[in-house]
Amino acid sequence: MKGWSRKYHQQEFLLHGGTMSTSEKLVSGRGIANLSLYSMPISCFIILFVVTGIATYTGSMPGGMVGSLIFLISLGSILGWIGDRTPIIRSFFGGGAIVAIFVPAIMVYFNLIPGETLNAVSEFMVGGGFLNFVIAGLITGSILGINSKVLVYAGVRYIIPLLAAVLGSALIAIIVAAIVGFDLREAVMVIALPIMGGGMGAGAVPMSQMYASALGNDPAYYISILVPALALGNVFALIIGSLLNMLGKRFPSLSGNGKILKNFEYEPEEKAPLDVGKMGAGLVISCAFLALGYILHIFIPIHPYALMILSVAIIKVTNIVPQAVVDGARQWYEFCIQNFVIIILTGIGIVYTDIGAVLGTLSISYVLIILGVVVGAALGAGIAGKLVGFYPIEAAITAGLCMANMGGTGDVAVLSAANRMELMPFAQISSRLGGALILLIAGFLLF
Repeated sequence: MKGWSRKYHQQEFLLHGGTMSTSEKLVSGRGIANLSLYSMPISCFIILFVVTGIATYTGSMPGGMVGSLIFLISLGSILGWIGDRTPIIRSFFGGGAIVAIFVPAIMVYFNLIPGETLNAVSEFMVGGGFLNFVIAGLITGSILGINSKVLVYAGVRYIIPLLAAVLGSALIAIIVAAIVGFDLREAVMVIALPIMGGGMGAGAVPMSQMYASALGNDPAYYISILVPALALGNVFALIIGSLLNMLGKRFPSLSGNGKILKNFEYEPEEKAPLDVGKMGAGLVISCAFLALGYILHIFIPIHPYALMILSVAIIKVTNIVPQAVVDGARQWYEFCIQNFVIIILTGIGIVYTDIGAVLGTLSISYVLIILGVVVGAALGAGIAGKLVGFYPIEAAITAGLCMANMGGTGDVAVLSAANRMELMPFAQISSRLGGALILLIAGFLLF
């Protein structure tokens, strides 16, 4: 039975050990008697759920991190469990990941979550920096956990599927727009570029400023146009990620099951025994690398996450970090995967997914072009990835879908739906460096 609390499969992945998908981390045990949610017996979880519900709807929930954590954990774990046991959703729509995102978003849309709780969760995720905190742990642990030879060998050729994803998305968008009678320039500028632009903070927001300066109107006007494209693109990226995972199981030759490189032999690094002290070191060093990214951003006009990725990669390649710290970062990464992903997914639904914006722009032609953008990105990246020695499915997911989602939050959701969280460093390269590339393209087309 699949579950959040089930131990990792003993599979040998390319980066560092196997990790489970969202659909494999929500519930463990056999039968009701042994059922557990979030690594606790079902009886204990029910008590947590009831206490959380009473505190939420009586206005007595503690503020800040405490209230936000128990609300997101209790709600997200239940929704993930349901999603992984609903046949069509489980098979075709990302299972627990997509339910944990969209049900909270629908609850927000219908005002089913009290305003105090919404404000607390928003402050916790954004103002409190929890999202940055978790993503920093995922980036640092995943990159430091990569074999150095793999990092060097894969990194230099990753730009090829990245560029192919951009070309494929624009090409399919233009073709679909021509078929449905949609303006070709708008298909590229208003739909394709925002979807491929690295999410809200690194994509839509600066893009709206560029559009405002070049075309007039207030930036908020363009934000209202760009956001629905991002949201729907993220939905399709989740769905296609889940379908690609299924395709990899059906055609094993197309997938590396989490490995991105084909025909590349290396000596796997032995995993150190669990050490909570080392895990604390992993927590601290991941935060330090994020701080370094922001320091470098003062001098280099690139997103801090991108600079963080480059910094961690350089330090990994030079092997100057003590092995104990590497082990700690790897173990902290696994802790984040096991315990924090469901929190992030539920928070994404509450804070970042605007159902009203999505519904307000729905039309057949609009949806078809967005689908074409995401499919084009996956196809372009997958084909180009195969040509440069990557597994097509892993290339399509990272260089394609992780360009077409909502940045760092979308990376977590897509990789979770695709059961490939170990590809986080490549996903972040797509979101951050790829997003910068899209802004350059948008500037060129505008001026």
